[in-house]
Amino acid sequence: MSASHTFLKLARQLHLYIGVFIAPAVLFFAFTGGLQVFGLHEASRSSDYKPPAWLAIAGQLHKKQTDVMPVRKLRPTETAPSSSLANTPSPMKPDLPSASVRHPLPLKIFSAFVSFGLFVSTLLGLYMAYRYTRKHLLISALLILGTVVPVVLALI
Repeated sequence: MSASHTFLKLARQLHLYIGVFIAPAVLFFAFTGGLQVFGLHEASRSSDYKPPAWLAIAGQLHKKQTDVMPVRKLRPTETAPSSSLANTPSPMKPDLPSASVRHPLPLKIFSAFVSFGLFVSTLLGLYMAYRYTRKHLLISALLILGTVVPVVLALI
C-alpha cells in the first residue's frame, strides 16, 4: 500500500470512530438547537406559553451546559412619581435614526432546516457506520460511550 492510501484508510477509520462517538451529542444539539430557533425552550413575557420542563432543561444544557435553571427576576411595576419628583423634567431620549425593519422568519426557517439536516445526516451516518463495517461491537460500544459519557459528566 502506498503512503497516501494508508493515510486515507486511517483518516476514514478515525472519521468513523470519532463520528460514532460524538453522534449522540450532535443529535442532541441539532434537536435542541432547532427548537431554540423558535424560542420554544423559554417562556415569553408577552405570552402565556410555558415550555415543558424537559424542553427548558434541554435548552439550558444546550446553552449553558448545566441543568440549573436561572431564576428570572420580575420586572418592577411602574409607580406614579412622588410629588417631589413630579416637577423635575425627565431626561429626553436622543433621537435615534430609524432602523430598517428586518424579518427574521426566513433565517429562522433556514436555521431550523439546517438543524433538521444535521439530525438526519447524523442518523444516516450511524446507519452507514453499521452497514459498511464488520466491527459492529466496536461501533455499538462507541455509540454507548458517546451517550453515557456526557450524561455522567452532566451529573457530576
